[in-house]
Amino acid sequence: MATKCENCPLRRRDLFIDFTAEEVAFMQKFKVGELIVDPGTQILMENSNSPQLFTALHGMGLRYKALENGARQVINFVFPGDFLGLQAGVMGEMSHSVEATSMMTLCVFDRNELWNFFRSHPGRAFDLTWLAAVEEHFLGETLTTVGQRTALQAVAWALSRIFLRGKALNLVQSGRMKLPYRQQDLADTLGLSLVHTNKTLAKLRGRQLASWADGMLQVNDIDALCTVAHADNSPPVRRPIM
Repeated sequence: MATKCENCPLRRRDLFIDFTAEEVAFMQKFKVGELIVDPGTQILMENSNSPQLFTALHGMGLRYKALENGARQVINFVFPGDFLGLQAGVMGEMSHSVEATSMMTLCVFDRNELWNFFRSHPGRAFDLTWLAAVEEHFLGETLTTVGQRTALQAVAWALSRIFLRGKALNLVQSGRMKLPYRQQDLADTLGLSLVHTNKTLAKLRGRQLASWADGMLQVNDIDALCTVAHADNSPPVRRPIM
């Protein structure tokens, strides 16, 4: 049975802005179903023209661009509450791919209703614009990290962002959260080699700041980790959910 919007578990998370009753009713009409996918499933493909839009309800994934030589650049990690496919909805096709890295449940929306969505609910349309602006801001921060942070600072930055986002989603228990990614995914995010990434993770582990093993991230001192990263330790800004 598909989850009704009024019973959405994400609405109980502190990270997300509250819905009005009218918005809940509208989103229930906009939602056409749910999709459950296995790890490794391509949810959206670069250069594709998907008829569907998605919100990640459960599970995690990643966004990436692939090069002709097989190399790839991970653009961002996908967390519960993230909206997927807006790029294709506005521009006609995706310029990056989205892949599940764990079992995922996705709320499915009909892309053909997107323009009606903008016309009939400008407040919700502004929420979509806000989410797009946040993605742009994050890409700028990521580019700064790739270009200006050292490897130690970059890995500390990535782990601190992931941990703070996970904490806001109630995914952290006793300083630990499940992290269904590979070290190669982190390397592909930060423009580092796998060997360099592994050695840098070992340095953070040696300083007893953070460790990542067997799909579990443990952060012992988030303030110190953020200091190494030259990043603030404030929680993510509350955001709308589609």
